[in-house]
Amino acid sequence: MLRAPVALFLIASNVLTAVPAAAQARATPASQLPSLGDGSSMTTSAERRLGERIAREIYRDPDYIDDPVLVEYVQGIWQRLLDAARQRGELTEELDQRFAWEVLMGADRTINAFALPGGYLGLHLGLIAVVEQPDELASVLGHELSHVTQRHISRMMESQSRQTPWMIGAMILGALALSKSPDASNALIVGGQAAAVQSQLNFSRDMEREADRIGYGVMTQAGYDPLGFVSMFEKLQQASRISDNGSFPYLRSHPLTTERIADMQLRQSQDDRSHPMAPNTMQAMMAARARVLGNPGVDLLRAWVSEAKSARPTGPAMDVRNAGVLYAGTLSALRQRDFAAARSLVVRLQALVAPDAAAARIAHLLAAEIEWGAGDLPATAALLDMNAPGRPELVLGSQVRTRMGQASEAIARLQPWVALHPRDGTAWQLLAAAYAAQGQTLRSIRAEAEMQVARLDYSGAMDRFRAAQDWVRKPPPGSGPVDDIEASIIDTRTRQIQALLKEQALDKQ
Repeated sequence: MLRAPVALFLIASNVLTAVPAAAQARATPASQLPSLGDGSSMTTSAERRLGERIAREIYRDPDYIDDPVLVEYVQGIWQRLLDAARQRGELTEELDQRFAWEVLMGADRTINAFALPGGYLGLHLGLIAVVEQPDELASVLGHELSHVTQRHISRMMESQSRQTPWMIGAMILGALALSKSPDASNALIVGGQAAAVQSQLNFSRDMEREADRIGYGVMTQAGYDPLGFVSMFEKLQQASRISDNGSFPYLRSHPLTTERIADMQLRQSQDDRSHPMAPNTMQAMMAARARVLGNPGVDLLRAWVSEAKSARPTGPAMDVRNAGVLYAGTLSALRQRDFAAARSLVVRLQALVAPDAAAARIAHLLAAEIEWGAGDLPATAALLDMNAPGRPELVLGSQVRTRMGQASEAIARLQPWVALHPRDGTAWQLLAAAYAAQGQTLRSIRAEAEMQVARLDYSGAMDRFRAAQDWVRKPPPGSGPVDDIEASIIDTRTRQIQALLKEQALDKQ
């Protein structure tokens, strides 16, 4: 579901026709390098609330995925880009504080990424699956980040002066829903006014060029290779070759792929920071994980297991490819609950990537996942460094500890984490389970409510906070004394969520 059809030209951008359109080369006259600036009268608070409304539906969608390993990898790139945008002055203090700056992933095999109002970004597993270098993924995320920092989305909304922001928000939600029904989406296109469509497309072209120019600067400031932009364009051209024959460029909201490649090749050729990119073992493994988690079907899972069993190292470049092949085969075997094959393949994977510490950690985590899937808790605990600072270790380690009767240890790890990452819904959910295992019902209910808040479901959160208040007023027999501090926190949070719900109601009027 996490698609943003360019047909409604309300969200920038759909990767096949929109992710990074090439920036103008250094030799291009300054007059052709637009600097649109902010110029938006829509407040940052209003845009954030609109983004939350859309993100709320994405969280609810079955395609939404919070895979700790992939999320950690994407966040590592994303945070570097945010730091670079701050250093360059593209990310102002106001936007930094008011916007969410969250990447939401969807288990969709299409090659797509898009920006949403309020600093939310959508990223499909299909895009991660085709990327060969972190620099390529950084080029996509840098482009989308620049759409948000330059307030392009709110500016596009304002250009449609006959519609209120919340009506446009409803249209965006409709676009996300209708992305699975091309016929319905096409009907919406046909029903539009041609003049308004062309006007909006023209406006979007300038935005794309600005996002390309600024996105290029952000990703290179973050230390990523400019060549990543060029190679990403080439992948997009290959992926869209069937549906994109170059016809009718004036009806497009973004420059043609061939134009983007030419522009970026010129810019890259003049950048002394560019150099041939070496094969990346970590990205090969992450691409493999994205392919498997994209629900490819049983036939492909079996094919990947078979390919992994026959893989043989022949050289450094092939070793990187084999790392991806072995990872995909191992995870595919695990998904089919063929634990014997998974264990055999992961041993080969660990031996192959042992010299690379970061890749070795990911392979070790996969070995722990296998034992967790097989239900062998002691083996999982033995393989997993449950005190490591990474989120994958936190998530799986907390589940293992709670299941093994060590809920207090899980709580000790989760409490400081949610204090630093209050929007981590998965961590709150695990904390709720750990509290419940210890019989701390009130704290468990509150953690469930905070999980709903993190997923932007304020109505669901209010239900849980009220349930907690009811528990405080009438605690069950034998439950012991009420924790007054916890009860006070619950009352405060209830009032805060009530205020958010009233704000939502006023926005919709």
